[in-house]
Amino acid sequence: MRVGRAAGQTDTGRRRRQNEDAFVCEPPLFAVADGMGGAQAGELATRLAAAAIEEGACAIQGEEGVAGVIRTANARIFEHSVRDPTAAGMGTTATVAFVDEQAETATLAHVGDSRAYRYRDGALEQLTTDHSLVGELVRSGRLTEAEAAVHPHRSVITRALGTEADVDVDTLTVDLRPGDLVLL
Repeated sequence: MRVGRAAGQTDTGRRRRQNEDAFVCEPPLFAVADGMGGAQAGELATRLAAAAIEEGACAIQGEEGVAGVIRTANARIFEHSVRDPTAAGMGTTATVAFVDEQAETATLAHVGDSRAYRYRDGALEQLTTDHSLVGELVRSGRLTEAEAAVHPHRSVITRALGTEADVDVDTLTVDLRPGDLVLL
């Protein structure tokens, strides 16, 4: 198996005037970061995260390695916000995928509500779990998916890079087959 094609693109969306997204598309490493909308310096947080992730690519080995690049990004963002009061409180989500062509796997690391999906045999499967208020309410059975989609606090995230000195990173490794598509 091999990585066939890779592409990256960002969009400001319908609400924002400036783009607070960044991505890394350097096979076998892929990442997306989405600045916390409305928060101080979200666009700076995403740029710092993408740079740290890309710089750490050569050290990635397994789930701990992928989580490590996210922790490095978190430290870089947090330290910048401590040094620069105009950036205090900045943060971003991040989802990273490292594709191992030999093992035919993708190792993912994730913080926030950016997502990773695998498209296989006509079905789209969400691989990551949102670190958001409504995500937690759905998992606990207090909200349905339909209620979550229109909940007034659906954009409140419970975990992000840069807002604390340490961050809890979710990781998983999934199998890949020829024809699979991974979407971040």
